[in-house]
Amino acid sequence: MKKTLEDYRKGAIGALMDEYERAAIELKNLVETVNEEDYTRIADAETNDADCRSIQTIMNHVVHAGYSYANSVRGKISMPFEPLGDARPQISQAEIAAEIDKVLAYTEKTLDGLWELSYEDLDKFVIERKDDFSENLEQLLEHAVLHILRHRRQVEKFLLKFQS
Repeated sequence: MKKTLEDYRKGAIGALMDEYERAAIELKNLVETVNEEDYTRIADAETNDADCRSIQTIMNHVVHAGYSYANSVRGKISMPFEPLGDARPQISQAEIAAEIDKVLAYTEKTLDGLWELSYEDLDKFVIERKDDFSENLEQLLEHAVLHILRHRRQVEKFLLKFQS
């Protein structure tokens, strides 16, 4: 929880960034409790989704997805960004907290100046994504928040599975 009213960002986009940050911090705190063996341990060898085999692959996916969301916005507003490319080396447990912090800072910088967009402007701020899918800025950020929450839940389930 933030300590003062001034710690909260303004506007609808500010509120979503606050919740995105909160979700990321909760996930980061959870992963910091995991030992290195469990962090890299394969929890679901049967899945077809390579991003969901271990806590490490999940965290790698969360970080790269975070950059992808921010880059989608940057593309829309003609803000420079570095393409992610296909190479995605796995992020170690020792590095993951710092990488999450970098994603949050990158996203915050991306959204700076957009915190208080009107609902009319939000509806017009449509981001075209692959596979003929589009969403407005508010929907994209809501998706980003829920993406982290879903993967936090998945990590919690993996940890329970490891205790069995």
